[in-house]
Amino acid sequence: MIDLHTHSLFSDGELVPFELIRRAEAFGYTALAITDHIDASNIDLVIPKIVHALKKIRDHISIEALPGAEITHAPPRMILDLVKEARQLGAKIVIVHGETLVEPVLPGTNRAAIEANADILAHPGLISEEDLLFAKEKGVTLEITSRKGHSLANGHVAKEAVKFGVPLCINTDAHSPSDLITKEFARRVLLASGIEDNRIEFVFEHSKVLVEKTRRRE
Repeated sequence: MIDLHTHSLFSDGELVPFELIRRAEAFGYTALAITDHIDASNIDLVIPKIVHALKKIRDHISIEALPGAEITHAPPRMILDLVKEARQLGAKIVIVHGETLVEPVLPGTNRAAIEANADILAHPGLISEEDLLFAKEKGVTLEITSRKGHSLANGHVAKEAVKFGVPLCINTDAHSPSDLITKEFARRVLLASGIEDNRIEFVFEHSKVLVEKTRRRE
């Protein structure tokens, strides 16, 4: 299991980074990104803390742990600069909190995330055909999520992404220990989203591609 969207105590998660990683190891994870919520008010505090924590533990863990960030509820016009700043501060995976059905995310956020070349557009809700085609052009990955509430639009995202050939990954958006999942459960979430069994391995493989991409940035 590769999970590129999780949260620690550095934002609204329940676990310190070391416990989050240990629990992920126990679930059979091979890679995990800690992507705590950031905006312009805390970006310079949160990302360096994640980077520092993971440097301390990397020789003592069996999985690849990546420092990241989730740009959350930022005004669309700020997203490009925030993505750039997050990478400068050491985030290897930059996610943008997309236009989920269950939160009042500003319209235009999906588009701004794609325009900014975020690595992953998380839970993008009823993403438009125009934005789907733009994501394909820019190589931005869309997320299928196991997170309650955000998963309501999984069916739409999966159907339209497969239709237009947009890359997909599956993440947990974990905030607590109970949010972590096995690869088998991830497979069931993908099936429930309408992705055919013969396409599921492509989703898992794409997560590996994203991890490899972070290595090339080092």
